[in-house]
Amino acid sequence: MSTPSPAPASRLLSLDVFRGLTVMGMTVVNNPGDWGHIYPPLEHAEWNGCTPTDLVFPFFLFIVGVSLTYALAGAKRSGAPAGPVLARVARRAAMLFALGVLTSLYPHFDFSTVRIMGVLQRIALVYFGCSCLYLTTGWRTQVALLLSVLVGYAVLLQLVPVPGVGPANLAPTTNLGAWLDRTLLGEPHLWSQSRTWDPEGLLGTIAALGTGLLGALAGQWLRSPTPAALSKPAGLAVAGVVLAALGLIWNIWFPINKALWTSSYVLFVGGLAMLVLAALYWLCDVRGYRRWATPAIAFGVNAIAVFFFSAILSRTFSLIQLRSPRGTSVGFNGWLYEWGIAPLFADPRNASLAGAVVCLLIWLAVLSYLRRRNWVWKV
Repeated sequence: MSTPSPAPASRLLSLDVFRGLTVMGMTVVNNPGDWGHIYPPLEHAEWNGCTPTDLVFPFFLFIVGVSLTYALAGAKRSGAPAGPVLARVARRAAMLFALGVLTSLYPHFDFSTVRIMGVLQRIALVYFGCSCLYLTTGWRTQVALLLSVLVGYAVLLQLVPVPGVGPANLAPTTNLGAWLDRTLLGEPHLWSQSRTWDPEGLLGTIAALGTGLLGALAGQWLRSPTPAALSKPAGLAVAGVVLAALGLIWNIWFPINKALWTSSYVLFVGGLAMLVLAALYWLCDVRGYRRWATPAIAFGVNAIAVFFFSAILSRTFSLIQLRSPRGTSVGFNGWLYEWGIAPLFADPRNASLAGAVVCLLIWLAVLSYLRRRNWVWKV
């Protein structure tokens, strides 16, 4: 006998849990105790390939796509003019983009070298683009657009010659996306560690729209009036396996690469995201196993606050220079790490991991308190 499907809710618990787990991963990745001795699984792939760290950002964009189908479903169902809703979406996207630029500016506010693109900026653009498509098109059109984006992006990067460089290529500084960023944004406004290319550049953001669209399609599936509850996570799981397999196959010709956000990467990590969401939906929303997820929910409901303020606080602490045990001048957070954590471990990589975990626990304490007070920072 089939189990009745839960009615589409305005908020999925599994989505908050998924978002929270992703932000917890982001917190650990972005706050190692020692950047010179990062715990190996917490490093990005050197170029091609995919590590656990390379799943964090696309998972978040996938979640953005799922979330907007719940946030905007009422407006789409009402049939009212989309203009006012799109205006609200545009305002929120603009605020997210501005927060990203502010993060890049802080603490020196040097507009001549500010990085224009970044993580929050890409989130803003993907959120805006996917919201527009969700409100104005059906799922079949969205699938067609997704395929067009993936194929078109592959053609651009692999077949179109790079002006001033030569044949199409996938090298960091000479691919078409890097050329476009240097041309439109200018080298002073690119990723500070390179100034010749940007891992969150313009052309790659178009491909990242595909990750958001996969999330939007998953959200529409979860909101559909499917008769059996188990068919929803099962359908997501099957789709996830197929997408991940297709990504691995496409990897043969168009390598999985986070920095370029290649089409094979979109399919591979999108498939993995669907598998994770299927498991969490079954655990939390179908079976009702929720107590274990309390820490993740605390992170999930204040995700943007964690990302923004962790960056701001880290840079603020770096302004407070103190003398380390080695006699060098380090920021306040580095001072705490070198005096309180590093001496406890023989392997500096384990010490670096411990520093990241301590940061995670501090944020967990803060966010758990805020959740008890029902404080949520919304943009």
